[in-house]
Amino acid sequence: MKLLKCLPVLTLFLASCVDKQESSAIERVDPEFAISYEKFTLNNGLEVILHEDHSDPIVAVATMMHVGSNREKPGKTGFAHFFEHMSFNDSENVPVGANRKMIPEWGGSRNGGTWSDGTVYYEVVPKDAFEKILWIDSDRFGYMINTVTEAALEREKQVVKNEKRQRVDNAPYGYTDEIIRKNLYPEGHPYSWTVIGALPDLQAATIDDVKEFYTKYYGAANASLVIAGDINIEETKELVKKWFGEITSGPEVEPLNPMPVTLAQSKSLYFEDNFAKLPELRMVIPTVEEYHKDTYALQILGQLLSGSKKAPLYNVLVEEQKLAPNVSAYQSSSELAGEFIFRVRANAGVDLDSVKHAIDAGLKRFENDGVSARDLKRIKAELETGLYQGVSTVLNKAFQLVQDNEFAGDPSYITKTAKLTKAVTASDVMRVYNQYIKGKPFVMTSVVPKGQLDLAVTDAQEATVWIEDVKQNVANEEVSQGEEAEYEKTPSKHDRSEPPFGELPLFKSPEIWTSALENGLDIYGIENNEVPLVQFDITIPGGHLLDTKEKSGVATLLTDLMLEGTATKTPAELEEAIGLLGATINIYSAGEDIHITGACLSKKFNETIALVKEILLQPRWDEKEFNRLKQSLQTSLKGREANPNSIASMAYYKLLYGDNHIFSIPSAGTLQTAEAITMADLKAYYKYLTPQNASCHIVGDISESTAAAALATLNDWQGAAVLLPEQSLPETPVANTLYFIDVPDAKQSVLYIGKLALSATNPDANNLDFANEIIGGGSSGRLFQTLRIEKGYTYGAYSSVSNSLEVAPYTVRTSVRANATLKSLEIIEGMLQGYAANFTDEDVTLTKNKLLKSNTRAYESLGAKLSILQQISKYNKPHNFIETDQQELVAMTLDDYKTIINTYLNESDMIYVVVGDKATQFEDVKKLGKPVVELDIYGNVIK
Repeated sequence: MKLLKCLPVLTLFLASCVDKQESSAIERVDPEFAISYEKFTLNNGLEVILHEDHSDPIVAVATMMHVGSNREKPGKTGFAHFFEHMSFNDSENVPVGANRKMIPEWGGSRNGGTWSDGTVYYEVVPKDAFEKILWIDSDRFGYMINTVTEAALEREKQVVKNEKRQRVDNAPYGYTDEIIRKNLYPEGHPYSWTVIGALPDLQAATIDDVKEFYTKYYGAANASLVIAGDINIEETKELVKKWFGEITSGPEVEPLNPMPVTLAQSKSLYFEDNFAKLPELRMVIPTVEEYHKDTYALQILGQLLSGSKKAPLYNVLVEEQKLAPNVSAYQSSSELAGEFIFRVRANAGVDLDSVKHAIDAGLKRFENDGVSARDLKRIKAELETGLYQGVSTVLNKAFQLVQDNEFAGDPSYITKTAKLTKAVTASDVMRVYNQYIKGKPFVMTSVVPKGQLDLAVTDAQEATVWIEDVKQNVANEEVSQGEEAEYEKTPSKHDRSEPPFGELPLFKSPEIWTSALENGLDIYGIENNEVPLVQFDITIPGGHLLDTKEKSGVATLLTDLMLEGTATKTPAELEEAIGLLGATINIYSAGEDIHITGACLSKKFNETIALVKEILLQPRWDEKEFNRLKQSLQTSLKGREANPNSIASMAYYKLLYGDNHIFSIPSAGTLQTAEAITMADLKAYYKYLTPQNASCHIVGDISESTAAAALATLNDWQGAAVLLPEQSLPETPVANTLYFIDVPDAKQSVLYIGKLALSATNPDANNLDFANEIIGGGSSGRLFQTLRIEKGYTYGAYSSVSNSLEVAPYTVRTSVRANATLKSLEIIEGMLQGYAANFTDEDVTLTKNKLLKSNTRAYESLGAKLSILQQISKYNKPHNFIETDQQELVAMTLDDYKTIINTYLNESDMIYVVVGDKATQFEDVKKLGKPVVELDIYGNVIK
């Protein structure tokens, strides 16, 4: 369950009879584009919005409750988010534990999110499970409160604590939000505490608190429900009435009016961060709430100040004074108030006084230069494309409809958003700048690495935050499933037992067209006309494989530099040219490939590809940009040292691949390898970018003939095939050893457990993926169910095997509370050791059904369809490989699963990497009985 900040939201709690009904459509932002919907209200007050879309055999359901952390009171903070967690436990007519487990087993995905203003629950399922979703969601909505037990309450407290430890306590800059809220909003203001709240408040929560919150806010009249996808409108209306019609309306929830704040004077605060490696400055100025007429001009103002290479803040901080790799300024609006935020994570050792002075200089430059008409046009083009991308899947459409219905009272508000954005003028932007930003008081935070107080802004005052002390052997942190609640079932005139599946919709491979250019570039395409968008990817073999160990990061730096202008365009001119098309073009290096990716409106495809050609064939080789990017890379690599997950990952890959394999070093390199890179290295690598063995993938609202005609211009790209170097795996793989890395005072331990397994081209690759599903495939997997649901040790636990041409690792990943490190390791070890023996015929059936059904929703988005083409080209798969994979899955027997598990998942062949607090955990992990080796944060053995 996620903490969200202003996510588009939805809701799924309903009522009995239809009182009023309207049918409408989101007015076309473009003549080719509209989202139709039908809206009606049940007698209990639930507003229901239906959108029919038969593109894929899937249905998205989103329920939004108009209750977030802004409804809480001091001393009861974090309760909206906590109740979201509680809602995913049990309910009267659904089997115990099924809410989290059954939906993935039906081939669906589900989650929830809470932010300051609301809570959303959402699912996407294959069409055959549609009525099952209505059953389980309505039961969670209207029939869960009687099932809450003391054990469930205490277990979920531990899960939320682990979420806070993972996202806040164990993360650099994790406390900044708390500092800003405390100082920007007066005591008692609904935004003066964080969404996750204070852990002492959470620990004190009782069952009576849960029941009171449910009764007050979880009535049908305080919710909106959106159902989008492959449905029949009239049939769905009847199902909604059946499943949600008897849910009580609940008491009237008094609406909250906007509560903007003002500051009498600026506040400057500092905080020494245990995890941060770089100094960060934020300035926050109070502005206006969501849907206020000035939000659109403020949004554009943020882009004008920092969102391009021509932006004044970027010019001063990044280009001229070289204080940081980037800077951001943006408007963030919520239901009651808004904020305009400046954020700069500076280079290592930079004094934040100089950053503050540079921001002031950039703003002064903006005042003098004003708003460029071309910049305004570019930003509007980018925002238009963003609107289409924001409604390109059924779930995203559901989010947009439900958010605008719940908070603006109009599901079709996206039309107004488009009109109001297009109507913003240069004078509007200058007006909001002068009205809300210029000379106004702010809250400023200086978050600096521990021991580097000299980098904080002069005269800043120390900020106070509450920091948990995670102690060993705390009794109330040992939780369990506990006994089921005893209660009388709520009467219903309908049979509320589980409905049957509908007709099973198997995935059908989309029609794929192929072509090739004269220069050897292979082309793969899928036409999809839902929205007027095109996404594309050009994959060039090589990537990190063509780096040397001594200069790892060359491919990464080269791809960064290639976007910094062309022979005929400065970096700013190239960025502007892309932006004026409303397009995006990116280049990045991966382990085995370099990718040139992009997205644009279909009518702009020719012009976008012309820019791709210019970028690819006419690099600028700008020395100034090279130096800036090298500094930015080094800053990023330094920041990586603060992230326990990155520390664990780097050590894990270094151990598995050994000293002689390039994959033992991250593709971005290290501080040492980055320092050695020169412009000459980038020019030498550039010669490897040839069309031979490369492939272009294109998906969206474009025909084969139109795409082929546009791509023909790339025939000017020439070059011979490149021979990739041979990489050697360790002759004696590391195994059965625990490696410990100390991060002092860590509230959680990060665990990486696994071994090298196989290549994606191995005939067993699919079968290993299938075999992993029961132990580590999402929230229904045994790892998640045991470590989170039963024990409350973690926020999540998963396992998977990576895809690559090289032999890739099988990995178990989780972050557990520090004082549960040993117990978690013992559970994982036992699961892995007994996995083959404990695999049953029921698991075979469950795996088959789960994966077959999940394919119906797995390839809905343009990006997912693009991945189909990438897999075909890279791994030489047949065009219908998803269907043949399904046949392979159906043919798997219990013996097949056991053979795969015993072959590739032998626990004694695995290594354990633990990143945590040595003072409290090092002696404990020795009790696991494996040899223990201590490493530094770079993966080097400490002797």
